Amino acid sequence: MNYISDILYWISTGLLVPVVVLLIFFFGRSLLLIGSFFGQYLAIRRTASLIGQELAHLDHESVMTLAEHLPQKNPSLVVTYLNRLLEAKDNAALRQRLLADFEIEADKDLSISKTLCKMGPMLGLMGTLIPMGPALVGLSSGDIASMAYNMQVAFATTVVGLFAAAIGFITQQVKQRWYLQDMANLEFVAELLNGNRTER
Repeated sequence: MNYISDILYWISTGLLVPVVVLLIFFFGRSLLLIGSFFGQYLAIRRTASLIGQELAHLDHESVMTLAEHLPQKNPSLVVTYLNRLLEAKDNAALRQRLLADFEIEADKDLSISKTLCKMGPMLGLMGTLIPMGPALVGLSSGDIASMAYNMQVAFATTVVGLFAAAIGFITQQVKQRWYLQDMANLEFVAELLNGNRTER
């Protein structure tokens, strides 16, 4: 039994370095996510009001004029797919494919936030529990310095993991609302194009 316990202890101790490395990677990735999220927010802020105003007055007859009012140089995903929908005005199957492609692109953009949201707490908990064993050993042997070091590692990994998870959670919630609104706008334009095609 002691042999099995030693094997488990060696395995858990050996996982500390990979866990710490992954936490550092996710921390850096969360900082990059903050920057890209801010850039995406600025792009959406520039286009959301414009698209909302255009769609509010759109009908079957004027739907094809939407392309003239969309920004020509805009990295926003919804603007790109609006233009593609208007280009596919005579192909209902292609329009359905474009809506599905937009959902896939939106889910791909959300994947980083989802990963941080789920992996941050898991890695933080692992980074907390792994050093607790050596810390208790140091406490039992009177090695206060070793115990303090391991406790420092345990608390630091927890904080980093929770920070990455918080960034992932916040960005995921906000982006999901953005993409739900964009999807509603795309479906509205697609329905107008379908009606326009039926009238013909």
